[in-house]
Amino acid sequence: MIVLDVQKAMDNPCWNAKNNPGYADVIAKLLAAFRAAKLPIIHIRHEEANPASSFYVNGPGQPFKDEVTPLDGETIIAKQQNCAFVGTPLEQYLRDRGIKRLIFTGVVIHNSMDVTIRMAHCLGFENWLPLDATTAIDVTDANGKRFDAQTVFDLYAAVLASEYCSLTQSTDVIANLSA
Repeated sequence: MIVLDVQKAMDNPCWNAKNNPGYADVIAKLLAAFRAAKLPIIHIRHEEANPASSFYVNGPGQPFKDEVTPLDGETIIAKQQNCAFVGTPLEQYLRDRGIKRLIFTGVVIHNSMDVTIRMAHCLGFENWLPLDATTAIDVTDANGKRFDAQTVFDLYAAVLASEYCSLTQSTDVIANLSA
C-alpha cells in the first residue's frame, strides 16, 4: 500500500473544500489491516522547496497526519515532485521486492495521486484506488470558473479508471487481504 502525501499540510485552510473529509480515517483503517496482514506499506512525504507551499520542507505542514503516522520499520520515501516516481527510489524499491500490485491512498486525486498512478501504469504495475481513501478539493480554472470538489473527484476517478487503475472501496481491499 502506498500512502501519498497525507501530511499536516492538508489541514491548511487552502485544502478545506474536500469532497471526502474522512479520507485519512479510512487510510488509518487500511493501515491497520495491512499491518495486521504484515503487508508492505510505503509512506510518501512531499517536501516542497517553495516556502509559500503548505508542504514546505521546513514548514508546519511537513509531518505526517497523526492518523497515518508511520510505524518504526515502515518505509518512508521523500519526493520533491508531484509524481512519487520522479527523483525517488520508489520504482527500484518495488522491483527489488517483487511488488507488482499497488493500492494507492492519499491526496489529492487530481494532483499527486493522478500523476503517480499514471506513471505506475506506464511502468507496468497493477494499480488499485479505493475511492474512499482519497479526496479532491475545489479547482478554479484560468478563466475563474470554479469546479466543486465532487465534480473534480468524479472526473479524475473516471479518467483513471478508463486506463490507469481499478477503482474500489477500502472495505473491499480489506476483505480481499486474506483472499
